[in-house]
Amino acid sequence: MSPLSALGVFCGLFLPLSLSEYNTHNCIPRKSVLYQDNMKLFREEGICNYSTMLVREDLGLLLLGAREAIYALDINDISIKKSWVYWRVTKEKQMECTYKGKHAEIECRNYIRTLHKVDDGRMYVCGTNAFSPTCDYMTYSEGQLRLEEAQEEGKGKCPFDPFQRYSSIMVEPNFVYMDLVPESNNNPEGDDDKVYLFFSENAMEYDFYNKLMVSRVARVCKGDMGGQRTLQRKWTSFLKARLDCSLPESSLPSIVQDVFLLKNDDWSKSVFYAVFTPQSSLSDMSAVCAYSVSAIGDVFNKGKFKTPVTVETSHVKWVMYSGEVPTPRPGACINNAARALGMERSLDLPDKTLQFIRDRPLMDEAVRPLTGGPLLVKKGAMFTRLVVDNVLALDGERYAVMFIGTENGYVQKAVNYAGEMFIIEEIQLYQTPEAIRTLRLSSSTGQLYAGSDFGAVQMPLSDCGRYELCLDCVLGRDPYCGWDLSTGICSAVANSSSDTNMIQSLKDGDISKCPKSETVKPENYTLVPGNNIKLPCHPASNLAQVHWLFLGQQLHADAKYYIYNGGILILNASASDAGQYTCESVEQVKSRPHTRTMAVYQLRPHTNAEGEEEEEETTTTESPHSHNTPLPEVPQTLEPPLPPESWSVDSRVVGLQVAVALLSLMLLGLVAWNLYKRSFRNRSSENSGVGQVKRLSVDYIQNRTSVIKLLGPTPSHNANNNHHAVIAFKGNGEHHFSPGGNISTMDGLGYIDNESEI
Repeated sequence: MSPLSALGVFCGLFLPLSLSEYNTHNCIPRKSVLYQDNMKLFREEGICNYSTMLVREDLGLLLLGAREAIYALDINDISIKKSWVYWRVTKEKQMECTYKGKHAEIECRNYIRTLHKVDDGRMYVCGTNAFSPTCDYMTYSEGQLRLEEAQEEGKGKCPFDPFQRYSSIMVEPNFVYMDLVPESNNNPEGDDDKVYLFFSENAMEYDFYNKLMVSRVARVCKGDMGGQRTLQRKWTSFLKARLDCSLPESSLPSIVQDVFLLKNDDWSKSVFYAVFTPQSSLSDMSAVCAYSVSAIGDVFNKGKFKTPVTVETSHVKWVMYSGEVPTPRPGACINNAARALGMERSLDLPDKTLQFIRDRPLMDEAVRPLTGGPLLVKKGAMFTRLVVDNVLALDGERYAVMFIGTENGYVQKAVNYAGEMFIIEEIQLYQTPEAIRTLRLSSSTGQLYAGSDFGAVQMPLSDCGRYELCLDCVLGRDPYCGWDLSTGICSAVANSSSDTNMIQSLKDGDISKCPKSETVKPENYTLVPGNNIKLPCHPASNLAQVHWLFLGQQLHADAKYYIYNGGILILNASASDAGQYTCESVEQVKSRPHTRTMAVYQLRPHTNAEGEEEEEETTTTESPHSHNTPLPEVPQTLEPPLPPESWSVDSRVVGLQVAVALLSLMLLGLVAWNLYKRSFRNRSSENSGVGQVKRLSVDYIQNRTSVIKLLGPTPSHNANNNHHAVIAFKGNGEHHFSPGGNISTMDGLGYIDNESEI
């Protein structure tokens, strides 16, 4: 399936709109970049599941975790392996794992699932270790990667199941899920840093006939030490709320699959971007939603709580709590207000507050997306992972560029321009479909890293060299790229100096400042009357439409012209079709059409040796560009044209009449032969009888020394002869019938025409 056919994409406006108001314009990638052999790839024979990455720009390394292996790769070229270490499961651990009913060669291995940098520069690594999670510290010095062999239990830091989704961050002294937001920075309330966790679980608040999964965001204070009497050694600040990201065609809540935090110097402006997929197999849509840290904080700091209520049937139902909320507010971190009450640690919190949050950790209000709905909704291959880069453009604004991995090995590059979601391009990373398991980016090196079961791939965040013309570069609307008027090439904006004469128009796609393109030189084609002529032409982008002009007039698909994605086919060409054909690519941005001439063809009539144009009825030769071209495959959106009216059917009728006559003669011949053969058989039976048939058969093979068995057509009821009457001929000319044989079956033997039948 082509990339475009799999991309029925719907885009959400960057405004609080309902799903029915989504802007579906420009929802397919403008460019499709297929797999290229020069893609930088790393994989090692016998190793799989390259699903954990850590970018160490300070060391110039990409740390890659796979099954029972950790690699240190060059951050600029991951095909260069600098060092590696294997961390295999012991035989004892593998045996214990199989006792639990797990597969020895698949599940009972050590899958590296956690890689983090700690404050002293070392790395903390955890693996599933045959369903017995284990962690260790790792160092890189003098070009060598080493495990410290100080293994410790990894429960709570790494999943047991190697195929379970899992996220974690490093917060001393323990691991917790997802990411840390430094909310204590310049905080007038003296608040603590927060850890945000994204996960899915069975819903407790819905009265559903079956288990219903919902997506959650939870928050915990970094300095949470547990309670003194209540919630000892447990979180005293844990609150959770439902994440809302509605999908069309699905009434069930969508499930969060991956999250990326785009950090801002002002932590309140930081944004979480999340990938969602449906929990029902009946839907094939996935989406990206964005949530601001401040909006999530408002739900936890100001929202209502849910409380469990027992109903008559002993069923617990969760409803909004309308009673009094204790002070300090449950779930709040230790801040200036708490300190004023003499509470310096979570251990000082009163039991009333702790009992409240123990029984009511769920918020009543769901966290809504920043835009009121999904930023991007896609039908087809599911989204799997995403990362986001904050790019400074020539207009002085910063744009969040999303790189979204899919289950078929593509990365889609998308950005929002004042409410318009624009997919710049899609890039095929793997030659065969491979689900992308992890994505990491390095803004300093300008590289994106993707991992799958097959291997790890590196690609640049932008390749401005793909745009050869100013018009294409500007309409590409890539924040990384701009057209340099001085050099006449599309180059990276980040590498340009302040005095560079560069143009870029991200929101409007304005090409008015582009220099005039060079005139396309026409290609001469020879027109041979009576033949089909194919003129190739491809649009400049997936968003463009092709228009064909003949002598300045636009052509339309009909019985004469067969227009398809790859060009135009002129059917049954005649001398009147000679002239100039122009292919134009028309792309609209903000309802403004931008036209680019892609090809010009000059069709000249075929001339004979005397320089005269040949008539249609005398044309029998073919030229390199004019021939009987078969009709190409056409997209389903184009209906094939009707055959030309000038085509005659006389020859077809004559051919059909001849075929019927020949078939009739053959049928009469078969009937005559059948009558002759039946008459001959009757005469032979009357004159010779069965005895003559026997003698003929015996005389023919009397000199053969081997025993030959012929199967007669009449089945026998004796199980020992395989249900056939068997006649054995011996070298002395005698013939013997098996016990199950029947003399009357001799007629069924027929005649032996040649020795190959014996």
